[in-house]
Amino acid sequence: MATKSKKPDKAEKANNFVIATNRKARHNYSILETFEAGVVLVGTEVKSLREGQASLVDAFATVDDGEIWLRNLHIAEYHHGSWTNHAPRRNRKLLLHRRQIDTLVGKIRDGNLTLVPLSLYFVDGKVKVELALARGKEARDKRQDLAKRDADREVIRELGRRAKGMR
Repeated sequence: MATKSKKPDKAEKANNFVIATNRKARHNYSILETFEAGVVLVGTEVKSLREGQASLVDAFATVDDGEIWLRNLHIAEYHHGSWTNHAPRRNRKLLLHRRQIDTLVGKIRDGNLTLVPLSLYFVDGKVKVELALARGKEARDKRQDLAKRDADREVIRELGRRAKGMR
């Protein structure tokens, strides 16, 4: 009798891994909604990404003529490449459904929002970017978040001490 083989989860596959994350994005912006988009790349860019050579530090997304473009994403030149190498900071087109693009355009125009890339990763051999519809935080909002995080951390510490019988 043959047994059913379980399909591997996306996280279990070998070609699924995170290439780069934008750690400052969650600090500088309040995230309202996230989207997953494909990225249009050339061959040497994919090879460079497989080596983990990418940076999302200054990256942002814009809407131009009904298309979404990822700007300032740095993908280092492929070190084995020749004259066919790519420009490291070229604009890259993002692939989304038309309905998603239309809703994003409406929300960006209405509410002073921006599109910020949170992470760049592989899914089944294809490069994807996690985009966030975000609103910029002011300095006081950042301070409040830090104070709340510190207070939560102190509460957890105190509960741990009480559970151990230290107080």
